[in-house]
Amino acid sequence: MQEYAKLIDHTLLKADATTADIQKLAEEAKKYHFASVCVNPSQVPTAFEVLKDTPSVKVCTVIGFPLGATTTESKVFETKLAIQQGATEVDMVIHLGRLKQGDDTYVRNDIQAVVEEARGQALVKVILETCLLTEEQIVRVCKLAVQAGADFVKTSTGFSTGGATVEAVSLMRKTVGDQLGVKASGGIRSAADVKAMIDAGASRIGASAGVEIVTGGKSTTDY
Repeated sequence: MQEYAKLIDHTLLKADATTADIQKLAEEAKKYHFASVCVNPSQVPTAFEVLKDTPSVKVCTVIGFPLGATTTESKVFETKLAIQQGATEVDMVIHLGRLKQGDDTYVRNDIQAVVEEARGQALVKVILETCLLTEEQIVRVCKLAVQAGADFVKTSTGFSTGGATVEAVSLMRKTVGDQLGVKASGGIRSAADVKAMIDAGASRIGASAGVEIVTGGKSTTDY
């Protein structure tokens, strides 16, 4: 189970997370050698301070989170500030309404604007919120993410009606091939869950139960 650590974004995005909670998250990431910690933008400086001497553990944050319905300009500014404060990975939420109404140009441009702001400084993961999308829409937005130059596509925020599924991860991997990474996130609580997602094509895992996953402990966390 320890071999999964390097694939896990150790995550805490709850609204009531305190500075002490984020410090603990980052210390756990150092101890277990997780890929990154994933925190809300205002908590990037705290995570960075703990991890600044541990370059193997990245600081990841979320952009336009959790709805994706903020303006492109807001997402770009969030990205710029997060990078200035130490983030080297950003997980942005697409504009779901625009995708559903067929405005692919808007969705692609929204992603591309964040990619351009982050270029050479941070990886960009594109959150699809697959539980709200049809298979056709998942395929479309994966292709848009490729066109926009993103680094990963990601299943879920963990704050909607469902999380990662094997079916969604498999479809995403089939669509992007080896051009992008695929991050499975939402509801992943055990080593068995991680294995299922990796077998389906995931190359990164987002989980708040990272410690339980790598130690074999029992998680009581939802996302």
